[in-house]
Amino acid sequence: MSSDRPTVRHPSAGPDRRLLGGLFAALLMACAALLGTGVPARADSPGTGATATAIAEALATSPVYVDPSFAAAVTASQQRELADRIAATGLPIKVVLVPLKKGDAFDGSADSLAAVVRERLGRPQLILLTNDQYGSWLRGTEWPDDTHQARDAAMAVGMLKELKDAGLAARVGRAVDLISTGQGTEVFKAESARADRERSARPTVKEKATDSSPGGSGTPLVVGAALVLAAAVGAAFLLRRRRSPRHTAFTFPDAVFAADQAADEAGLRRQAAAEVIALGEAVDGADGAATPGLGRALDAYDAAGRVLDAARGIPDLAGVLALAAEGRSALAAEPRLPLCFFDPRHGSAVRRTTWRPLGRRERVDVAVCEDCAQALRARRAPQVLAVRDQGRTVPYFELPADRSLWAATGYGSLLSGPGDTLAARVGTGEFSRARRRSADHGGAEG
Repeated sequence: MSSDRPTVRHPSAGPDRRLLGGLFAALLMACAALLGTGVPARADSPGTGATATAIAEALATSPVYVDPSFAAAVTASQQRELADRIAATGLPIKVVLVPLKKGDAFDGSADSLAAVVRERLGRPQLILLTNDQYGSWLRGTEWPDDTHQARDAAMAVGMLKELKDAGLAARVGRAVDLISTGQGTEVFKAESARADRERSARPTVKEKATDSSPGGSGTPLVVGAALVLAAAVGAAFLLRRRRSPRHTAFTFPDAVFAADQAADEAGLRRQAAAEVIALGEAVDGADGAATPGLGRALDAYDAAGRVLDAARGIPDLAGVLALAAEGRSALAAEPRLPLCFFDPRHGSAVRRTTWRPLGRRERVDVAVCEDCAQALRARRAPQVLAVRDQGRTVPYFELPADRSLWAATGYGSLLSGPGDTLAARVGTGEFSRARRRSADHGGAEG
């Protein structure tokens, strides 16, 4: 997935932050190589040289490199068509489509792939289109800056309805067209706005349950399924309380979790991208002299973009929402509460409350939305964000803190003080380290 962030200038700094960010990234990669962190920072580092060399050599004769494993998705004739389309633009566009996964030559990172390919090519001006780790989104990167809106163009392609069932070649071709015409940001913003309108127009769970009109969203089948799932959750909850009083009150039958995970993750990704865009624009338009928290907002904006780039599931995307909320709070005249502890998708918290999980002695102070506050007052278990971890379905906050930044911070509720922020923790690498530990343990998604 491409980065979704407009260029934002720091109020007290003249140079473009994107250029400074690129220099910092290059320095960080060099340090990683010296420290032996395993990040493929150089094209000639162990395990990456041959692959990078093969890609660079292929790009010397054609602007399109397609790994053999993608040959069925982008055929030889389609590669030639893409090459002709790129040549017609007159722009230094290169396309690299290779499978990415943890432990490969690029450690599964599209950012590392782009950096290594660029270093091997040695070109000061370059527009690179690559695929993400999952092969479902494109990522656009341009050096020395994003003049042709490559990032937004690549993101927009993943949001266009007409390309929902299109092949990889068609999506790459459309990205090339958007880059050529300079319409990437315009189309991305339009698609984000459309997604927001559609999301706002969707009926709530209560509306679906009460709408029994023929052909409506609450057909008897849907209502019946909702009642069955509700009964299953209730029965499992009561049974768990009777049999295992020491354990948490939150239990999730597999069918419930599967239904939750089948929800619109792409929609949440679009929402997260739109939130980052909105925060970036707010930061860019803020008056530095009248906004004491502008620096913190800028840090939150950068961190949200980094997490969005690396997000691999709903928990990480919820983290992007939490970071964006942290940035908006920093811009506000009065501090705001973070998003709801139990599930950031519930929206902004309305109050803080002490909460003690069933079977535990310790209490924690958490920020909660109105629905969750009512559930706690009624001694009911709130709806929580669940994750799959080592074959179990658990609330996200039951993961070990060293394997989940979100469990460690409660998406902002459990931070220790003013200087302890989600952005600061992302900036010090806690997000990345937790993900690696989770992967080492065969751990939770996102």
